Amino acid sequence: MPAARFSGSSLFIARFLVWLLPLLALAQLGQAQVQVRGVVRDRETQEVLPFASIAVIGTTNGTTSNLEGEFTLVVKELPAMLLVSELGHVRDTVRVTSAAVPLNIGLASAAVALPEVKVASFPFQLVDRAFRNLQRNYRRTYYGRAFYRQITRIDNEPIELQEVVWNVKSNPARIEGTTLAQGRYAAVPAAISLSNFSVYSRRYGLFDANQDSATSLALMSPNVEKNYLLELKGILGEDSTGGVAEISFETRPEVAYRAQGTVWIDIETNQIVRYRVVQPSFTGSTNNPRQEFTNAKLTIEMAFKEGGAAGVGPLELIKMDLSTDLTEPGKDPLAIKVSSFTYFYDQSTKVQRLPYARASLTDRDLAAIKAKPYDPEFWANNPVVKRTPAEDEVVTAFEKKGAFGSMVKKKK
Repeated sequence: MPAARFSGSSLFIARFLVWLLPLLALAQLGQAQVQVRGVVRDRETQEVLPFASIAVIGTTNGTTSNLEGEFTLVVKELPAMLLVSELGHVRDTVRVTSAAVPLNIGLASAAVALPEVKVASFPFQLVDRAFRNLQRNYRRTYYGRAFYRQITRIDNEPIELQEVVWNVKSNPARIEGTTLAQGRYAAVPAAISLSNFSVYSRRYGLFDANQDSATSLALMSPNVEKNYLLELKGILGEDSTGGVAEISFETRPEVAYRAQGTVWIDIETNQIVRYRVVQPSFTGSTNNPRQEFTNAKLTIEMAFKEGGAAGVGPLELIKMDLSTDLTEPGKDPLAIKVSSFTYFYDQSTKVQRLPYARASLTDRDLAAIKAKPYDPEFWANNPVVKRTPAEDEVVTAFEKKGAFGSMVKKKK
């Protein structure tokens, strides 16, 4: 076959195409990743919806909104169809054609239906099924990371800010163990420090297979009918044969332990979707024997990702809020408020060979943070930290008193 011959102009065009085609490919590659931003709200009240699910239809690509209802999602191309859902609201689809302006997504409140036949034992049956489901799947293990943030206030003034990223080993009921990846801490002089508050998040769980279930006072135990009063508030879904049951609970008057709250259980899979409990028990103490915590109220909330056919899913969120008075003879009581949340991400069932340690009351968070070299780049480039910035009032309060040091760069 004779060799092809190019004229001068043809040779120039050929060389130009050789130079141009890689540039076009790079341009297409650059356009292949589009960052979509937005906020999810209740359509009627306009209140933000934290931890709503946003997913690209037909793919495994998705994210959740932060505490302010904000989200950021990278999609391959536009237009894209997003499925937005949140417990207690009707799912909706959104067609995104441009990323120039942040999306403002409003979800309508879901209708709450009650079964036609209201059987008093029905909520007890649902809770028992959920408990048995946890028992069967307790050894299912997830590995990933978790971002923990804690803000402590005295008389509404922020005095502590702690942020930690853990490597986490968990199961469908609780955290099994953690190892510190990075941490940072800032505080101003105050009457008290609660830098070890994270131990409550790391120790709390719906169920513990290592404890004696016969004497357990937990809702998820064989003793639910003996220890609790339950009421089916409604079912979030199209009808009473499917959807998520909303069940309120409180301990019986004769039980010494006090707790009340709500649990949401998927009727078809028996998975616990969300759990919220309020209890007037806080066993914390200070180094000053004259100080005492009174009028305590601890609110705990847990959310789980949908598990599909497995009937269980990994933890998505643990949120703890403590309000209490710090009293000391001869002094006015101080109003203490501690707010913390733990957000789980990058989770899978792939085993990670790390030294996970179960939380102990002897743990000292601040000592562990100081023992780990501080890496500013880790925090500056961490998308999970960026998606939930600290409140401006907290940042301002610490900047005024110079408490941040290297934790947060000062504004120019």
